[in-house]
Amino acid sequence: MDVDAVRAFLLAADLQSFTRAADVLGTTQSAVSLKLQRLEEQLGRRLLERTPRHVRLSVEGQTFLGVARELVSSHDRAAAAFETEQRRLAIGINHLLLGNELPLLLRRMRDHDPKLMVEIRVAATSELMRALERGELDAALVLRPEDRGKRGKKVFAEPFSWFAATGWEARAGQPLPLATQGESCRIRSEAVRALDRAGIEWHEVFVGKGAAILGAAAVAGLAVAVLARRAVPPGAVDVSGLLSLPPIRSQDVMLYSNLSDRRTQNALRVLTLAFQ
Repeated sequence: MDVDAVRAFLLAADLQSFTRAADVLGTTQSAVSLKLQRLEEQLGRRLLERTPRHVRLSVEGQTFLGVARELVSSHDRAAAAFETEQRRLAIGINHLLLGNELPLLLRRMRDHDPKLMVEIRVAATSELMRALERGELDAALVLRPEDRGKRGKKVFAEPFSWFAATGWEARAGQPLPLATQGESCRIRSEAVRALDRAGIEWHEVFVGKGAAILGAAAVAGLAVAVLARRAVPPGAVDVSGLLSLPPIRSQDVMLYSNLSDRRTQNALRVLTLAFQ
């Protein structure tokens, strides 16, 4: 069985896209499609259901998925059996971007390169950019910095909105209670400016750093928080329509990298594609 074809199957299944799988593999969409067609012919099973917009596992593909992971993992361990150098990849991720998908992201990186030692640092954009400049990080996935002089790559736009606990109700005649990251946060500044323009009174009742902390404050019923949609915790719902709150514009997510070797570049590509 062609291990590269099985690897392409796993990537297409995880990323739900032939195009993204091809990006990770450094090949073309048509080449990935051909590999998968031959794999399906060899197995006599249809593994993926294809539509113009989506790729998803068939029932038989779901059955094959676990075995396919074991096959690729065993192959990679065998291929790396005599490697003595352990490579390290240090990545910084903005603390407003991480949500419940982190275990899945880490699993994809492990499946891609089991021998790679991954270090992830979660912090504000400014802190991560300084760490990147000092050489403490190999790459950073951050909200677009205010200083646009440093060259990076826009990988996607992340939508933000207003979230509160399920069933939470605003008190009539009272200012809107907010959970924010404090005055230095650009998202906070944009949110309160939007409220001021809309004539909505507000007051800050909770300050914390990162989506996990702000999400916890929202779920606890303390306040309304502006969160990236990907980072919304269970128990929080979008209340922008219910409370007639102004829209928050999407934020550009940028990738900055100092990597030059193909192995770590490919692992980073897997991570960034999984985020999209």
